[in-house]
Amino acid sequence: MAANAPVPPPAAPRPTADGPTVAANTPIELPKPPAPVMVHSSTPRTDYKVPEFRQILNPGSKADYDRKALVERARIIQETLESFGAPGKVVEINTGPVITQFGVEPGYVMQRDRQSRVKVSAIAQLDKDLQLALGARSIRIEAPVPGKGYVGIEVPNDSPMTVSLRDVLESNRYQRIRTPLAIALGESVDGTPVAADLSSMPHLLIAGTTGSGKSVCVNAIIASLLLRNTPEQVKFIMVDPKRVELTGYNGIPHLIAPVVVEVERIIGVLKWLTREMDERYKKFSVAGARNIEDYNRNRPAESDALPYIVAIIDELADLMMLAPEEAERYITRIAAMARATGIHLVIATQRPSADVVTGLIKANFPARIAFAVAGNVDSRVILDQPGAEKLLGRGDMLFLSADSPAAQRLQGVFVSDSELSSIIRYWKAQTADQPQKPALSFGADDDKPARSAPQPSPRTAAQQEVLPRGLFDDLDEDAEDDIDDEGSGIDDDLFERAVELVRRQNGASVSLLQRKMRIGYARAARLIDAMEERGIIGPQKENSSKQREVLK
Repeated sequence: MAANAPVPPPAAPRPTADGPTVAANTPIELPKPPAPVMVHSSTPRTDYKVPEFRQILNPGSKADYDRKALVERARIIQETLESFGAPGKVVEINTGPVITQFGVEPGYVMQRDRQSRVKVSAIAQLDKDLQLALGARSIRIEAPVPGKGYVGIEVPNDSPMTVSLRDVLESNRYQRIRTPLAIALGESVDGTPVAADLSSMPHLLIAGTTGSGKSVCVNAIIASLLLRNTPEQVKFIMVDPKRVELTGYNGIPHLIAPVVVEVERIIGVLKWLTREMDERYKKFSVAGARNIEDYNRNRPAESDALPYIVAIIDELADLMMLAPEEAERYITRIAAMARATGIHLVIATQRPSADVVTGLIKANFPARIAFAVAGNVDSRVILDQPGAEKLLGRGDMLFLSADSPAAQRLQGVFVSDSELSSIIRYWKAQTADQPQKPALSFGADDDKPARSAPQPSPRTAAQQEVLPRGLFDDLDEDAEDDIDDEGSGIDDDLFERAVELVRRQNGASVSLLQRKMRIGYARAARLIDAMEERGIIGPQKENSSKQREVLK
C-alpha cells in the first residue's frame, strides 16, 4: 500500500428541501496504512515490494442522482401505503450505486376509538403492490432496518453505477483494518464502502447462480490480498475444477502449488491443510504461543515466520458429489480449528442446495455471501432467511457477517480482466530472474518427501503410476505399503473385504465402497477396476447410474 495516500476530494452534498432528507457521506482523512509484517528468515529471500494499487486499478464512475425523481418515488410510496390502510412517512432516503433505500416510519391508524401504530408486517406484505405502483423490476423490504427506527424499502436505480475495487481500497473503512487479510467487498445501499477482515470471519462461504457475480467476488478477494501482502505474509492454495476461473494465477509467488484443477485431488488438498494445521499447533505448543500472531512475534530466532494460508475452492458442488463424507469431515475440522493457525477457507458454489451446503458446514461458516439465487429455498439454505431470490444479479449481494444480526445488502466491487492481468504480471515480474522454488516451501513432512518431489525408485512403470504425483494427491498415509507385487495398488485383505461387501449388498459402486469402507475415491475406484478384471462384477452400463451387477 502507498505510504501517504491522498485525501479524496469532498463529495458534493446532496440537495435537500421540504421533502425527505437525502443522506450524504462526509469524507474523513485517511489514516496511514498498516505497516507490512516484517518477515525474518534464515534463508535468502526475494525483496518483494507491494504494488501501488492506484497505478494498477481504475477509479469508479460517479453518478448524479435526480432528486426530483427520488422525491416523486417517496410520494408514490406514501400514497400507496395510505391507500392500503398502512400509512407511513418517508423519513430518509439513502442512495447507493444500484439501490435506493427509502426509510419509512410506520404511521398510526384509528382502532376502537384510539390510535395504534401500523404493524411492520402490514408494510412488509405490500411489496408486490409497491413494485406495481413504482414500476420497478424488483423490490425488497427490510422490516425493520437493524439499528434504525424505520422500515427499509429498497428500489433499483434507473442508472446503476459500477463500484470499483480502487474506490473501496482508498476508503477509510478499508485502511483502518490493521491485519494483512483485509478484503474489499463493495458499497452498501447508502453508498458507504464496506470492507472486512478475513482473519476475524474466519472463513467465508459464497453462493449464487451463474452470472450473479460470484466469480468476480472471488477475484476481488484475491486481488485485495495480492495488493496488500507479499508472499512471505500470505500464501494461497487455489482449487478450480472449471479450469478457467483461477488458472490465470499460476506463476505468482504467493501460490504454494499450481492451481489444482483435478477434482480427484481436492481431497488431497484438504488432507494437506489438515496436516499443516496440526504441524503449526505443534510449533505453537513448543513455543508457548496461542496463535499465529503470537508465534511470529515470539518465535525462535532460527525459525521463519509463518505466513497466512488462504485456501480458495471455486466449486464446492463437484467436491461434494465426489466424496461427500470425506469432504464434509475435512472442511468442518479445518473450519473449526484452523483459525488460530492462520489457515482460512473461501469456498464458493453455484448450487446452494442442502446436500452441498450441509448444516455441519454452515455451522462452521458464520460469514456468508449470497448472490442472486433461483428461489426462496436456496436463500434459506445460504442465509437461513429469505431475500436472496429478490436480488438483481451482477454483483448485488447479501453479506452476513459473524457479528451481524441480519444480512447487509451490498453492491460488490468490480475488478476487470485487465486489472487482474496487471496484478499478475507485476508479481510474476518480481520472480522472473529468481530460481524456481519447490512446490512445498514450508510445512512439509520430513518423512514424506515424495509428496512434494517424487523420488526415483526401481519399481515398474505400472507401479509408478499409483505413486504420489504431487503435493495434493489423494492417497492415504499407507498407500505405498498397499502396493502389491502385481502393481494393482491394493492389498489382499482390503480386496477381500470389498468383495464380501459387494456380494452382501448384491451390487457394486465406487460411492458404496467409499461410504461403507471409509476409503478415498482413488482407492475405491481401483478396487472396482480390480473386481471387474477378475470377473466378480459386471461392467458399468452406458448412461446408467445404477450399481454394477455382481456376477459371482
